[in-house]
Amino acid sequence: MTIAAVLTAAGSGSRLGHALPKAVVPVAGEPLVVHAARALLAAHAADGSRVTQLVVTAPEAMLDEVAALLGPVVDDAPEDVRLDVVGGGRTRQESVAAGLSELEDGVDVVLVHDAARPFAPPALVARVVDAVHAGHPAVVPGLPVVDTVKRVGHGDAAGRPVVETVPRADLVAVQTPQGFDRDVLERAHAVGWGRAAHEATAASDDAGLVEATGVAVWVVPGDERAAKVTTARDLLVAQALTTGDRA
Repeated sequence: MTIAAVLTAAGSGSRLGHALPKAVVPVAGEPLVVHAARALLAAHAADGSRVTQLVVTAPEAMLDEVAALLGPVVDDAPEDVRLDVVGGGRTRQESVAAGLSELEDGVDVVLVHDAARPFAPPALVARVVDAVHAGHPAVVPGLPVVDTVKRVGHGDAAGRPVVETVPRADLVAVQTPQGFDRDVLERAHAVGWGRAAHEATAASDDAGLVEATGVAVWVVPGDERAAKVTTARDLLVAQALTTGDRA
């Protein structure tokens, strides 16, 4: 099977509190998007297949800069990789759709990954691909939820009432990369396109779009290293972890 990856890197990262767009904020001397791309291209499935096309969605004003950052990563990949850098949309869903429109003919499996999860290890990427190859058309990595989770109702200025305590044994926190049969993902985006333009309605992940079409989504074990970088504190933690890895 031929594998492509759509790497979303178009967000402003306003919650990060950094002057740069999130994807180009450096950690351990390299931008987040570079770390994320390197992991995608380093992974190989059980049958030896690798990502052969990398589509990156970036801010319109930074397309050339992001392409220049990723050029050496692509050149160092174990096999030839086509790189496409395209403008992102108003929402993550629009950005992924823009990436899907660039896929080459012959791509069978699509990974969708967030540059905001820069340290997802290659073994995690391979685990997702292997599950798609095994016959699951939609696959997400997930970690068990360790906190007690409560569903709350509408409240007032003082707080919100608890409606129920949700059994956490049935819950996982999902990560990226998520993997899909190409046809399944493209159909889900086509069906859900009406939601894409506004943050209030857009899908927060591609598995949600696929679920809405009635296709079962399979969960494989996630990895704590695939944590999302959203806030300034997350950035500090990521920096500390990478420093520890090099020690």
